[in-house]
Amino acid sequence: MRYFLHLAYDGTRYCGWQIQPNQLTVQAELDRCLTQILRRPTYCLGSGRTDTGVHASHQVAHFDAELPEALPLDVLLYRLRRALPPDIGALRLHPVSDEVHARFSAEERSYDYFVVTQPDPFRRDQALYVDRPLDVPAMNEAARYLLGQFDFTSFSKVKGGENHYVCYCTEAGWHPAPGGWVFRIRANRFVRGMVRLVVGTLLDVGRGKMTPREFQLLLWAQKRVDAGGAAPAKGLFLSRVEYEPGIVPTG
Repeated sequence: MRYFLHLAYDGTRYCGWQIQPNQLTVQAELDRCLTQILRRPTYCLGSGRTDTGVHASHQVAHFDAELPEALPLDVLLYRLRRALPPDIGALRLHPVSDEVHARFSAEERSYDYFVVTQPDPFRRDQALYVDRPLDVPAMNEAARYLLGQFDFTSFSKVKGGENHYVCYCTEAGWHPAPGGWVFRIRANRFVRGMVRLVVGTLLDVGRGKMTPREFQLLLWAQKRVDAGGAAPAKGLFLSRVEYEPGIVPTG
């Protein structure tokens, strides 16, 4: 039987989501706890691979297991919550059909990037502190150029290992948030490093180093060398993973 696990995590002390040799990762911790509870090797696959220091307020992973009758889903979720470290939270657990895949069945994903405009010691690892005023209207004007289907080579990591760089973006904009601003972007897929590079370049627009029109031309140019620097990982959250109706139960 296949199960979807919805979870959240603070990525500060992890070397990203994906298992890596001799590194602490979210996926490795989840596999360890599932294996411990189910008493057999159990492996999960996530909807996406967050990088070192990146967080998630909504990540989805699936795993295959035959649960004994003495272990109903609510008990498994309870035990998993107790077993996981405090910076990983198991939110919800439910069965899905065997052909559903956490990554390949996802239709859209959303990321949030948080910026604070005054020092906040309680969010030092969850938001980027910006000590100068930002031209947010100009940043939003530039962000609107991201809407639609484009080749995002200009905002991708060099040698990212992608088959192609075309993404269809349905939302991109800055919104007021407690203590500052949040940039929210939603698309059918993301290439490696895309959101942090988009945010870093939009911050250049906000600081007056680039005009919105220059941002648009950069997107069209499909040349990574012309983009701004990537924003730090700590402000970035995978915030929503969406599937077609019927896969995730409502309520």
